[in-house]
Parts: sequence; structure tokens; C-alpha cells
Amino acid sequence: MTAPASDLTSHPWFFCGIGGSGMLPLALILRGQGAEVAGSDRSRDQNRTPEKFEWLESLGFTLFPQDGSGIASTGQTLVASAAVEDTVPEVVRAKQLGCARMSRAELLAALFNAAPASIAVGGTSGKSTVTGMIGWILTETGRDPTIMNGAVMKNFARPDAPFASARIGNGGLFVSEVDESDGSIALYRPSVAVLGNVSLDHKSLEELRALFGDFLARASVAAVNLDDDESAALASRAQDLVTFGIDSAAADIGVFPGSIVEAPTTLTATIVDRRDDSEHMLALKVPGRHNLANALAALAAASAAGVPVAEAVAALSSFAGLARRFEIVGTSAMGVTVIDDFGHNPDKVSATLATLKAHPGRVIAFFQPHGYGPLRQMGAELADVFARKLGADDRLILCDPVYFGGTVDRSVGSERIVELVNSAGGNALHVPARDDVPAVIAAMARPGDRVVIMGARDDTLTLFAKGLLAAL
Repeated sequence: MTAPASDLTSHPWFFCGIGGSGMLPLALILRGQGAEVAGSDRSRDQNRTPEKFEWLESLGFTLFPQDGSGIASTGQTLVASAAVEDTVPEVVRAKQLGCARMSRAELLAALFNAAPASIAVGGTSGKSTVTGMIGWILTETGRDPTIMNGAVMKNFARPDAPFASARIGNGGLFVSEVDESDGSIALYRPSVAVLGNVSLDHKSLEELRALFGDFLARASVAAVNLDDDESAALASRAQDLVTFGIDSAAADIGVFPGSIVEAPTTLTATIVDRRDDSEHMLALKVPGRHNLANALAALAAASAAGVPVAEAVAALSSFAGLARRFEIVGTSAMGVTVIDDFGHNPDKVSATLATLKAHPGRVIAFFQPHGYGPLRQMGAELADVFARKLGADDRLILCDPVYFGGTVDRSVGSERIVELVNSAGGNALHVPARDDVPAVIAAMARPGDRVVIMGARDDTLTLFAKGLLAAL
């Protein structure tokens, strides 16, 4: 079901899985607009990341065990992802009482479409970083946006807001990443649509072309990546267009040839706005060509929303990045650097490893698959990326996939990726229990190594990375 914007704050809401990366920012925005919000989370019941739930309670959210006790009136609307099973107590109780139910995407679309102006960020990878960059540009240039992100934005994180994956603004402008994997991208009606790249993930290319093409056509203006052949082929669907690209000479916003300077933790380049032939010096505090591509997407989107390119480039110089996006945890006394990263699908893992391999030093990659289902879907592609991107001296370690309960088929695990990588000539090791991994890495690490911790859907990976640094 969908709800009119005027109804969104007039009744109580209950979030099943309120601590999730997609749920938490939505709950923050909804409550920030005046709604009464409660919730439950299996991670809270299991005492995982208790500081997150203590923070939510300090903000005034009422939290319950995931036993159905929080669903108490027919007036509540239950927010639960489509993947939540019908046997979950909140779902059972909501059905008994006849409560309305919305998916995360339906609620986000209702909030997004109610805004006077909006920017939607689509594409297979890079969405969270581009959303964070656009949000920071708009904030720094005085537009006071509301931002919905799937990751903590470091620029907005403070001691009293450690999980700042959302920002509630009063400027009438709503910025959000939007998801194509479940088809929900079709729900959004953006003023500005951003398309970074189109590649196989959860749907066929034919389905993706239709979804992304319609996405561009619904917007007043689109920002499209001409470096990506699939995205470029869809540009004609846009009503109005601002293009970007590192390599494309036809892009409106591009890069002066030969101006890119990469360092281990930063990147600089000269941005060219070919619409007026102006040049702008860009200095990023985040590394890698993929982040330069993300910056170009943000600049094009900001330009489409009326921000001068010079102002947008200046704002990006203070963009601090997102939590768990190539986040350097620290360097041990023996000179081993630990990096925390969200890489979990082939595109993201490839970008992370490419950034690491652009500079000298051995890589020790630890990967925790974000579920048994995703492992079956993309295991072969992940193994191919690890085998191609890691060198003969590098090492790969996998523990078992993250599992929080439920009825998922667990017959195929991490050993499949390890076997595929090793058969391709790589050096991969399966260590089933994650708790056993620090000792393994400590035994193999040597000065100058970079240890990267990769995985998604598990907030404790950051604590694991910090613990590993201490062990080193």
C-alpha cells in the first residue's frame, strides 16, 4: 500500500528491524518530521551493537523485543522489508489486528515524492557515496537538504549522532539513493535522476534497461554517466540532460586529460565543464578512480539542481566520506594498516581491490559473505574478481557467511569461493569461525601489509576491524 504525504505523520509507526541500514535513516526522517515511531530488531535481542539501540532510545524511540509486543493498536503502520517472513511475531500480530503494512521502499517513496524538489541516485554501485557527496554539496552551499543514505555520513556524524545515515533539513529538497534490485526504483518521481552505471546484479540486463530508462524519463532532468555504455545508451530517455564521465570527451562535466593524481588516501584532478569551458581543481579526501567517478556524478546532479559547478567542487574538498567505505581504521606499530570496507558484490569488491593495488604493498583481504543466498547468486563472480585482482603474494581469507537466523538454505558456504579462487591460482583460506581470523592474520602479517575487512549487513565488522588492529 502507499499513503498520502499528509497521512505520514498523523498516526504511529512500527519498524521491524529498525536498526537496519535501510530502516534506521527512514525512522530518523519520519520521526524528525513529527511522527511517533517505535520498533524492534533481532540484533538488539541478540545484544549486537547495543550502542546503536541505546542511541535510538536516547532520541525518544520506543524499542521492544521482537516478540510482537510492540504492535498494540490497529492504528499503527508496520514497516517491514519484503524479505521479512510471515512468521515474524510483528507480522503475525499486525495481521491479527488488521494494521496497515508498508515496505521500506514504499515509505521512502512516499516521503521522497512529497518533497517539493528531489534528487534520486540510481545505478548498480556507488549510490551511497554519490548520495553523501550530493548531500554535502547541498548542505555546504546553504540548500539545507533532507538526506536518506544507506551508510553513516562522516560529515554529519557527531558524538551525539554516531549513526548519521540521515539528515533532516528544512530546505524542501530530498536526496536519496534508490534501489533497482527489487524493482522499487519505479516508485520514485524525482526532479533530478542520477544514473551511475548499469550492470548485472539481481536482475537481467533487459529488466535493468527498462527500469533505469523509465527512471530517467520520469525526471525533469537527468545526470548520466557516459563512461558506462549501458547508461549512455539510456540517455536519450531523459527529458533534459547533464552528462559526466572521466574518459568520455563528449561528457558535459569531465576531467582534463592527464590531470588525475592518485595517492593512497586522496585524489586530485582538474574538472572541466565543457558547457562553458571552465576548469576547476578538485581535491578529494577519498581515494580511487571510482570515487572520482562518484564525484563527477555528484557534480552533475548538483549542477542539474542549480548549484554552480565551482561551488560544488569547493564543497567536495571537505567531503569526509562514508563509514565502511575504504575507511582506514589505523596502522599498527609494526606498520600494518587495517581498512574497513563495505565491499560485498563483484563491482564493489573490484573497486576496493583496484584502489589498494594502485599502490605498493601486499594485500591481505578478509571477506565475510553477507548471506548464503547472495553467496549462491554471485559466488562465482566474486571468486573471479578475487582471483584477477589479487596478486601472487596477496592473501584472501573467508569466514562463513553472516547468519542471523531464519530458514535460508545453508548447504553452500564460503568454501565454494575459496575452492574457485585457489583453482584459478590464488591464495585463499577458509576459516569458518570469524573469531579465529585475527590470530591467522596476525601470524601472516608483515610490515607494509594492508589488511582490508570486507562485508555487508553486519555492523559488528567495524568492531572486528578495530579488534584486529589491536591484535596486530
